[in-house]
Amino acid sequence: MTDAGSSRTPSKDLAALARVHGVDTSYTTWDGRCVPVPAATLTDVLAALDVNAGTPELVRAALEEARRARARRLLPPCVVTRPDRPATLEADDAAQVWIDLEDGSRYELTRTAPGSRTLPSSTPPGYHTVHLRHGGAVATAPLISAPGGTAPLPDRTWGFTVQLYSALSGRSWGMGDLADLAELAGWSGRCLDAGFVLVNPLHTMLPAATSGHSPYWPSSRRYPDPVHVRVEAVPEFPHLRGADRLRADELVKAGEDLRERVLTDGALIDRDAVWAAKRQALALIHRVRRGPGRQAAYERFTRQEGQRLLDFATYRALAERHGADWRQWPAPLRDSRGAAVERAGRELRDEVEFHRWLAWVTDEQMQATQREARNAGMSVGIVHDLAVGAHPGGADTWMYRDFFAPGVTVGAPPDAFTAQGQDWQQPPWRPDRLAEAGYAPFAEMLRGVMRHAGAVRMDHVLGLFRLWWVPEGRPLSEGAYVRYDHEAMLAVLALEAHRAGVHVIGEDLGTVEDGVRDQLVERGVLGTSVLWLEKDADGRPHAAERWRTACLATLTTHDLPSTAARLTGSDLALRHRMGMLKGPLEQERRAAADEIGLWREELRRTGLDLPGPQDGAAPAPPDAETLHAYLARTPARLLGVWLPDTVGDLRAQNLPGTLDEHPNWQHVIADGDGRPVSLEQLAAGPGARRLTRALRDAVTAGRPLTPRSSGPVPRPPSENGRGTR
Repeated sequence: MTDAGSSRTPSKDLAALARVHGVDTSYTTWDGRCVPVPAATLTDVLAALDVNAGTPELVRAALEEARRARARRLLPPCVVTRPDRPATLEADDAAQVWIDLEDGSRYELTRTAPGSRTLPSSTPPGYHTVHLRHGGAVATAPLISAPGGTAPLPDRTWGFTVQLYSALSGRSWGMGDLADLAELAGWSGRCLDAGFVLVNPLHTMLPAATSGHSPYWPSSRRYPDPVHVRVEAVPEFPHLRGADRLRADELVKAGEDLRERVLTDGALIDRDAVWAAKRQALALIHRVRRGPGRQAAYERFTRQEGQRLLDFATYRALAERHGADWRQWPAPLRDSRGAAVERAGRELRDEVEFHRWLAWVTDEQMQATQREARNAGMSVGIVHDLAVGAHPGGADTWMYRDFFAPGVTVGAPPDAFTAQGQDWQQPPWRPDRLAEAGYAPFAEMLRGVMRHAGAVRMDHVLGLFRLWWVPEGRPLSEGAYVRYDHEAMLAVLALEAHRAGVHVIGEDLGTVEDGVRDQLVERGVLGTSVLWLEKDADGRPHAAERWRTACLATLTTHDLPSTAARLTGSDLALRHRMGMLKGPLEQERRAAADEIGLWREELRRTGLDLPGPQDGAAPAPPDAETLHAYLARTPARLLGVWLPDTVGDLRAQNLPGTLDEHPNWQHVIADGDGRPVSLEQLAAGPGARRLTRALRDAVTAGRPLTPRSSGPVPRPPSENGRGTR
């Protein structure tokens, strides 16, 4: 690391240089304090953007060059327009300005005012190119013409939220798969009138031994992982013959054994073992000759995906030979566009072809799952989750290497929930490179996730505006916020969602800058509200009628305790065993009881019946059914039910702040006694119907239920609300 001076306080020139490149020189903490960014942090962050600020002289030279470059520039790096906000370009009256539209046609811009050109509001949505000729100079820039917003908001509805791997049926191979997801959607849509199922990211993962088990730390967000494929549902599976048939039967038995270990013996989910069995079975199926219609469908898929699919398949083939983390490969293979990779691709052509086929098979089953959800009457269908970033050694960073900043990681500064801050161990997009490319990599990623979705949930949607960059080797508190062109990012999001016909839900928990949520709602992006986080600065609950309408409202998330765990206090006992509590266990229990007491008051205000004291004992806490009934009394457009809550599951799918100390992302859904519950058992039991009754009634009525009593109403949530990612 370098430093432009010995002082922690940046010089005036260094601060100016940072601002030119979109790096904030201070930030406001969750409790309102303004904290300056150390000079060393600014220097390191600028280095990740290829700006050398190692000495005062270099800082002055870089600042002067940045100012000269801006003065010479005829067009901005990327132009964005939308119907209610057309773009205006600075252009001399003698300049010629024209647009090459996405469809190949051309549009000349006439002068609208002295020294300017305004893009017409009739510019069709799409990715175009704008040109400006002045004298002998010609400038070109990407032009993103966005629609007014994403797909129109759905009618009020409810649905289950679930980590798919945890929802095993009696037919899956040791972890939930896409056929299980289709069954869950078909059952909840037809029998419970659910409108959606929200699942964890299904992105392609690295082996767990390399990357842990987190679906939020994927190898690639561009393609889903074939580990989610139901092997027996591949159309060529029944046509296996001879030795391949016998071997496939052995692998089916191995999959059954993995399932029984989880559902009967209570073992943890072993994704690597599941994939080892499925990969062998899928390799056998790949050898089966496809019929002409199937072959035509496959060829069409590979044509549509083009070079990016070839790159992805090449990475997968190389990873099987050299290890999952490309940073450890032989140096010539680290360049995805290098001659060595081209040669290796030819040598591994069979393996590359196999991985292209796997991507197609997975895509087909993703499509079938969404089709089943809509056939079941769901108004939205499958809501796919989009992780905020990718593994630094995975496929995305290999394929899009130039678009990721080296030497820094994304995270969050210290807040009320994480005193040390958060390190997500993911490299950030470079905002300058994205703009130069017209945000094509971002658009490609969105296109892949939205392809077979009814909606997409964007993890940490605030990252469209800014991300907390932490240089390697520095404390998490010594990071800096780097700005993104949110107008461009939102334009791409709106355009891709509009074309795919999907809704967008943004996970907007945490410290939120003023106006950000307004801009998201303006584009049709729903927010996220979690009951236990809906409170004011004094810790009092927000009134039900003051919750946001444009949001997904839930009781919990994958990063928070289940409802049963919170109400029984078992979450505190777990964190106490892990040494994660801020104070003594009894003190934390009293604080939790006080919090539940405040929620009891709010629940009673809305007219919900609660258990009273028994023989002088303290009142029992509200149960999960009562709390879900309360959700129905909010105006939230989407209402989510954590599927494990329907059987009283006490276990945490993820305990933030732990790695090996807790088996994160490996638990099957279980009842309150820790007994695994299959998808069939869950559907046959009474818990799901009981827990969702009030939500179904509210959706049928088309509006939130009116509280029976009219007590004082707390003021609405602050735009600077706090939460956890």
